[in-house]
Amino acid sequence: MNDQREIAVLMVCMGNICRSPTAHGVLRHRLAEAALLDRIRVESAGTHGYHVGAEPDRRARNAARDRGYEFDDLRARQVEAADFERFDYLLAMDRDNLAMLERLGSGGGGRAEIALFLDYSPDLAGCEVPDPYYGAMNGFEEVLDLVEAGADSLLAHLRRQHGF
Repeated sequence: MNDQREIAVLMVCMGNICRSPTAHGVLRHRLAEAALLDRIRVESAGTHGYHVGAEPDRRARNAARDRGYEFDDLRARQVEAADFERFDYLLAMDRDNLAMLERLGSGGGGRAEIALFLDYSPDLAGCEVPDPYYGAMNGFEEVLDLVEAGADSLLAHLRRQHGF
């Protein structure tokens, strides 16, 4: 399949300030390196509106910056009904948010494939990206390790699936 249209990916966690903006920033960086930003759009959102309008957690930004990723420009938003039509992939960081996405999208008949983000990584399929919010700094490093592996696997999947 060689899609000529833009493919859209939405990364989703609970509050959209730690995990999903990290995944958004890492995948955006990988897409830029692969010269695919004009073919694949990535965004992030939360299933809950706790932090709408807030920038990503400082600890997430600092850990990411140490690895060469910048996502200071991102702002938290909540998943909305239109996302199930606007995006090809809605990728949850954990099973709770996956279940929430499935409930939210159950009546709309949208085009989005809803899955766990790490399901695209053969070695991590079925695994969750843990929420580092209440933990120590090493939790943000663990998130980055998982997100980097997940982003690489997702990009490989998108290349195969859509002929990039």
